[in-house]
Amino acid sequence: MAIFNMYASCLGPNSKTTVIRKDGLSSVTFEEYGVKILLYRAPFLVDLVNDKDGTILKLDSIYGGRAWAGMDMLIFNTWHWWTHTGRTQPWSYMQEGNKKYKDMNRLIAFYKGLTTWARWVDRTVDPSKTKVFFQGISPTHYEGKDWNQPTKSCTGETQPFFGTSYPAGTPMAWVVVNRVLSRIKKPVDLLDVTTLSQYRKDAHPSAYSGDHKADCSHWCLPGLPDAWNQLLYAALFA
Repeated sequence: MAIFNMYASCLGPNSKTTVIRKDGLSSVTFEEYGVKILLYRAPFLVDLVNDKDGTILKLDSIYGGRAWAGMDMLIFNTWHWWTHTGRTQPWSYMQEGNKKYKDMNRLIAFYKGLTTWARWVDRTVDPSKTKVFFQGISPTHYEGKDWNQPTKSCTGETQPFFGTSYPAGTPMAWVVVNRVLSRIKKPVDLLDVTTLSQYRKDAHPSAYSGDHKADCSHWCLPGLPDAWNQLLYAALFA
């Protein structure tokens, strides 16, 4: 939704728009400009399917990518849902090839899934027609030890972290993203929002998010995602 807002400001606050939401796909069309922006919900990028054993996260399958082909610009991101466990985990098994797993190290699973996406980019994207961005890892602030205050979380935080480097260092998911991107043959621009977002322990909804008692993974709006949008805007029009 933040991307929609950025484009709305670029194209004019009073532009006539048509909004459609259906089956995980949302679109907004700016009628005067002939511009359409689509939000396709695929939290793992790879396929999530149902079979006799339940819901399967298929690490080496990306049939959903057929919906992305031929776009002028694609902006991808993933990781947030890879860490979910228990009742918030939307799959029963992971699958690679013919083998199913009840679980596996989530960073390894993330690497496998992201590699499948990278192969899709190399196989499908025509760089003369489609520009591809990958938005980097969005950090969480559940554990105050990450910024040297082990008794705290994001709850009640009103100031960013101040310092020359973030104590927790680089998230391993960031390492995975950069390793996969380094092997893609087609051009993909990384919107590296990780470090600047690590500093913003104060930017989460925390106790004010409604359904979550202490939400230290999503972000307030207006807020930090507006800075991400500015980076995207600069990358588009540099």
